[in-house]
Amino acid sequence: MNTIETHELSRDFGTVKAVDHITFSASAGELFGFLGPNGAGKTTTIRMLTGQLRPTSGSAKVAGYDVVKERTELKRLIGVVFEYQNIYERMSAVENLNFIADLYGISRKRVGAVLEQVGLAGRAREPIKRFSNGMKQRLLIARALIPHPKVLFLDEPTRGLDPAMARDVRNIIAGLARDGTTVFLTTHYMEEADRLCARVAILDHGRVVALDAPAALKKEHGGPQATLEDVFLKLTGSPLRVETA
Repeated sequence: MNTIETHELSRDFGTVKAVDHITFSASAGELFGFLGPNGAGKTTTIRMLTGQLRPTSGSAKVAGYDVVKERTELKRLIGVVFEYQNIYERMSAVENLNFIADLYGISRKRVGAVLEQVGLAGRAREPIKRFSNGMKQRLLIARALIPHPKVLFLDEPTRGLDPAMARDVRNIIAGLARDGTTVFLTTHYMEEADRLCARVAILDHGRVVALDAPAALKKEHGGPQATLEDVFLKLTGSPLRVETA
């Protein structure tokens, strides 16, 4: 069963076509990588798939719900962790998550479960301002897990983390997929995508230029010693572009 389905999904900003007729799907429990240079349209796509931005044309369903017509139902079945950390740093971890549980009308018993899941149960009552970047990132994942999401959107979840913390976050992500959550992951770390993702889509100038398992893409577009980074650079050119969408 597919939990993400898009068909000819597009989004224009004036004369700029940020996302250009993309079609793909992701199944239940799949860890799906969505890769591309800055400005390729990754964040715009996430905003459409999470009901925050209306497509210019095309269609998409997430967790069985139309992202335009059924946004209210959709939002109770997804979790989102954006690239930039937005948490209440004067509050404790448990206070942050209690607030989210109350918003969703979910029992606060769920808070203890997700804190345990991300390895923060022992630091639950400390102010967030004392947390490291890696701990804050784990808290953001915990917050996104409060409503038992069928689909979890992660936008650069390990950016800026030290290797140990990045490994911890990757282990959490892999565990969520094993437990049946569909994970939609954007990352600039090609080794991370290669290691974690069952399939990846490579986006360039708003269009999907390749979509397959990392091993298949390396075989098709590289050689015996090719890396996913080699494939990415071959298909997109330079990754160093100014983010526009």
